[in-house]
Amino acid sequence: MNTADIDRFWELLHALPGRDDARFLYGKDADGRLRERNLRRYLELMDRIRPRMLLIGEAPGYRGHAVTGLPFMSVAQLAARPGLITGDPDGDGFEVPTDPPALWEASSTVVWRTVATLRGPVPMFWPVYPNHPHEPGRPGTNRPPRASEIAQGTPIALALSAAFRIQTIVAVGRKAQEALARNGVEAIPVRHPAQGGARIFATQLAQVDEASLSGP
Repeated sequence: MNTADIDRFWELLHALPGRDDARFLYGKDADGRLRERNLRRYLELMDRIRPRMLLIGEAPGYRGHAVTGLPFMSVAQLAARPGLITGDPDGDGFEVPTDPPALWEASSTVVWRTVATLRGPVPMFWPVYPNHPHEPGRPGTNRPPRASEIAQGTPIALALSAAFRIQTIVAVGRKAQEALARNGVEAIPVRHPAQGGARIFATQLAQVDEASLSGP
């Protein structure tokens, strides 16, 4: 992990403005600090694994990332025994929030079920917009991020990719693919697992994984 680039990642993330309908997840309240501790732990584990692949999704969901602080990881994955990343029988060392609003998320379930079948290293995950966009006054909902929000979030994802010297960037969904293309990044597109896309997502990601193993 490149220190200068990971410092840049944190700088950009902490500078991302929150909105009434797009909650910043790593604030100074107790829940925000827990999510940031989990994210720091996640990056430590990724540094050990040296992932070749970064999957960039759209935005945190209220049942997963917005609860745990980790993309494509709900409480069910956060508290898994053995740990999904390390395989440690005691888990991956994340902190489970007290009385979380949700324990599982469909997309997280599909993603990690697919990851368990891959032959390469566990991939890294991050959204193209890391705030939680929701309907006004309804934090227990999700809404698509606006173009302006995606423009703010994309440099954060690119800084993370640079910090870990990622070889293969995979765009999970069209919004992520288009945002990366606007920044000169030709990401490999895969279907988002939500809304009936689970089987296609799993097949496409397995193909990308095999290709990455046969590459340089």
